[in-house]
Amino acid sequence: MILLKSVTRVCALWAVLICLAGCTQNPSHERVQGHALAVTINNVEPRRDANGDILDAHDGSLEFFDGRFYLYGTRYGDTDGLADMNLYVCYSSPDLIHWEFEGLLLKDAPRRIYYRPYVKFNRATGKYVLWYNADNRYGVATADRPAGPFTIQNPDVAVKYSAQGTGDFGLFVDDDGTGYIAYTALNLAQIKGTTSSSPEHHRISVERLAPDYLRSTQESSGFIAGNVESPSLFKHKGTYYLLFDNTCAFCTNGSGARVYAAATVLGPYAYRTNINWKGPKEEGASWTPPGSGRINTLVDAQQAHVARIPSASGSLFMWMGDRWGSTPDGIKGHDFQVWLPLEFGDEGTVRPLIRLSVWQVTLSLPPQASKKLGEHSGNSP
Repeated sequence: MILLKSVTRVCALWAVLICLAGCTQNPSHERVQGHALAVTINNVEPRRDANGDILDAHDGSLEFFDGRFYLYGTRYGDTDGLADMNLYVCYSSPDLIHWEFEGLLLKDAPRRIYYRPYVKFNRATGKYVLWYNADNRYGVATADRPAGPFTIQNPDVAVKYSAQGTGDFGLFVDDDGTGYIAYTALNLAQIKGTTSSSPEHHRISVERLAPDYLRSTQESSGFIAGNVESPSLFKHKGTYYLLFDNTCAFCTNGSGARVYAAATVLGPYAYRTNINWKGPKEEGASWTPPGSGRINTLVDAQQAHVARIPSASGSLFMWMGDRWGSTPDGIKGHDFQVWLPLEFGDEGTVRPLIRLSVWQVTLSLPPQASKKLGEHSGNSP
């Protein structure tokens, strides 16, 4: 009986310690039932890695691979963003709060003006595929792990409208595993000044990728709009959404986020609204001078990506935007990035962005990372 009482007291003590540990955990997230995790997304404080360094990963993408989030971006450091010193980097996180620097994606890459890294997993080949823009040409590389290192397979990938150079782009993988690229084709010689209502530069289109994602089949939607950049393509409840807006060129006021929708991935796409602009709906697709972005934005940021987040209530689509010129220290690599939830209304409408300093989401996470690489959530529910 004395031994039994001692064991009981020890168990009770451990129960108290476990309770105290749970009550004093990091306030930025809270463990709830099962494998759900309630986290607070903070758009006020800069995101930092485990070493306390500010995350320098811009105009890239966020993916959920093997039970972990991977943030891919361009490291600008203390440059103007147009130097040949840009590098591609990767950070990873189990919860969107705690970040670990994974390293460079292309360790032996030649000096180029790099930007816009996107990574997708190819179920057929078992490879992670990186598309990137270097000196206005697309390159493609592959790796066996989400964080790389990636090996360049083709430094100059041709797309249908790449003759005069290519700009921003985004990647999308449909339910059947088919990949697509939404991109802007450059035609800088055709900039016609501020009076043009239909500029013939930075024109956006969507193309189907080859089964291995290493090239384009050049099967295209045709041009959808001009003087635009920063596209993001995703699918929600059977509708394909293509978001982009006027060219910004690191503009501090940010740019809008026009919403185009289609029943099939190659279109035709129809304009719905602009969710990052205070102006009337019918003028949301209006043209502005090249590189000026847009005034009267709801959120002073330029769209970088729309990420699919696994949440307890289903897939949550998160809008990510770069706030150029926002950091107090003036270092471009420290510019803030804002993350906001997208909300959908009746009949497939997308509601205007709401600028939130902080907001919460309950993540739905697997019990542990999959032992088989490639088991992950994509961007098509």
